[in-house]
Amino acid sequence: MKIKIRGELLEYLLQLAKDFYPNEFGGFLREKNGIFEEVLIIPKGYFGKESIYFDTWLLPHDENIKGTVHSHPGPSPRPSQADKKFFSKFGGVHLIIAYPFEAWSIKAYNSDGLEVKIEIID
Repeated sequence: MKIKIRGELLEYLLQLAKDFYPNEFGGFLREKNGIFEEVLIIPKGYFGKESIYFDTWLLPHDENIKGTVHSHPGPSPRPSQADKKFFSKFGGVHLIIAYPFEAWSIKAYNSDGLEVKIEIID
């Protein structure tokens, strides 16, 4: 499996991770024609140093939301047990951006927590 993401969105996500540091940030990814093109920042979320909390009732019903993204303030982009539990509830594809928030520190996972490849589209 491979996901496609716009380079512009990827750069924006990297900047968000840097801006929220030392806290995590989180969002939902919108897909158009098989390519992730937009991010919806979690509304009224709590963005802490080790976790993110939010009310799922505040999420809009949007059939184009096909994935999630969040940052890890540490150097590991591997999903925690809490991440894997979250992945199983929201399905789709999940990006984790680890410190130092560079393109090489991003990993994508499916809903089972297995790594998938990322293709950057210009």
